[in-house]
Amino acid sequence: MRGPHNIWRLIRTGATFERTGAMRVALEAMEAPPRLRLVARIMGWPFKWLGYKGDPSLPPVTRAITALGPSYIKFGQIMSTRPDVVGEELANQLRMLQDRLPPFDQQVAKAVLAEEFGRPVDEIFTEFSEPVAAASIAQVHAARLAETGEKVAVKVLRPGIEKAFQRDIDAFHFAAEMIERLSPASRRLRPTDVIKHFEGIVTGELDLRLEAAAASQFSANTERDEKFRVPLPVWSLSSRRVLVMDWAEGLPMGDPEALKAAGHDLTAIGTRVLQLFLSHALRDGYFHGDMHQGNLKVAENGDIIAFDFGIMGQIDEYTRHVYAEILMGFIQRDYRRVAEVHFEAGYVPKDQDVTQFALALRAVGEPIFGMNAKQISMARLLAYLFEVTERFGMATRTELILLQRTMVVVEGVARSLNPAINMWETAKPVVESYIRENVGPKAALRNLGRTARVLGRFGPQLPDMLTAALENATRPPAPAPEPQPVRGVHLAGGAGLVLLGIVLGLLL
Repeated sequence: MRGPHNIWRLIRTGATFERTGAMRVALEAMEAPPRLRLVARIMGWPFKWLGYKGDPSLPPVTRAITALGPSYIKFGQIMSTRPDVVGEELANQLRMLQDRLPPFDQQVAKAVLAEEFGRPVDEIFTEFSEPVAAASIAQVHAARLAETGEKVAVKVLRPGIEKAFQRDIDAFHFAAEMIERLSPASRRLRPTDVIKHFEGIVTGELDLRLEAAAASQFSANTERDEKFRVPLPVWSLSSRRVLVMDWAEGLPMGDPEALKAAGHDLTAIGTRVLQLFLSHALRDGYFHGDMHQGNLKVAENGDIIAFDFGIMGQIDEYTRHVYAEILMGFIQRDYRRVAEVHFEAGYVPKDQDVTQFALALRAVGEPIFGMNAKQISMARLLAYLFEVTERFGMATRTELILLQRTMVVVEGVARSLNPAINMWETAKPVVESYIRENVGPKAALRNLGRTARVLGRFGPQLPDMLTAALENATRPPAPAPEPQPVRGVHLAGGAGLVLLGIVLGLLL
């Protein structure tokens, strides 16, 4: 339920960060303004004793996040790929959140398997290892199929994970609603819609049958991609809480020293990861939405192996065109065209000035081109981007949230392998290829052909459809209904004021 009880969850979040010492570390790592640091510490300190203790053996931020639960761990995983935002030291500490969380007991996993398949685990597998990886949603065991002797990976959902996520999501919904009430200016960022989007992603991730389908679809889309592999599911042994897949043998991408020792070219791998992601997003409109180091391996022959397909992103053809043109405009440093595309797509309100918006975009793009990647402060750049969106009244596009988030994560992965990588130069061949095939004259002819086929299919119905449309347009408007008294308005408004009072009383 999304009610005032969620205030307690939010208070405990701040209290946990304060109690574990994570508040100070996180704010310093992200170069938060001194005033914000002071306010956060003052607000958190009185409730410090209410925070979760966490594991004292862990560094402060990792300790706080693991104590708070799976939704917070998801956010920590994203930050672990961005040392340019949170600093190298904190990013390294957070990397354990990708696949090295405390596992649950092997016997519990076996009990889940027996319940799902209706027979003992020993009848299905001749070998079943202790957990080899444990993340926020599930953990993975190595096993060998009794029927074929093939080595497989067995993914099992954490017990009670559905309830834990629902509790956090309810609290996030409540926080988003309170933010919109307290700060009308925040509504353009659509915090409530953002949480709904996140909820939809998480709900899909908690059904491993959907992950099996995603792996199958992703494999079909990428079967011709060189140096890239996707393990396939064993459909007969996959269910809502269990997923069995081909075993993927390789070195973790989160261990650059091991990759270097094995003779792999880190610069080439970093470039390949970024280009693969862009290719999947632009070419297919279907991409891996959780592409951090913990979900990537490098095979002995240099192939990149992706796994964990619980979060996949989809974007329609029109959005792909818009995204490609924006990227190409930045690559060519044509900020006027980037601004025009934003206006054409409706991302910026029509009452804004396109020339001024182009100048603001130039202030974003030029530092990236004029400085070495190691010198760029992504924290400052992101802060300025936020200022730009506020100044020009840009609303959050929920359909682009996952794409933008994954782009940030993948760039972070590439930078962990090659800190000097130039994202724009790396992206250029992929974007140019897409635009050549999908935005030029060839694409226009292809679109005309598709339009002709649609018109041909509906041709016999077009006269009737046109007649109906004209009749509707010339019909007199129906009289407006009599206004009805609305019950409960004052109660709802009063409840809103009470909630507002509770929040302010607790925070001030």
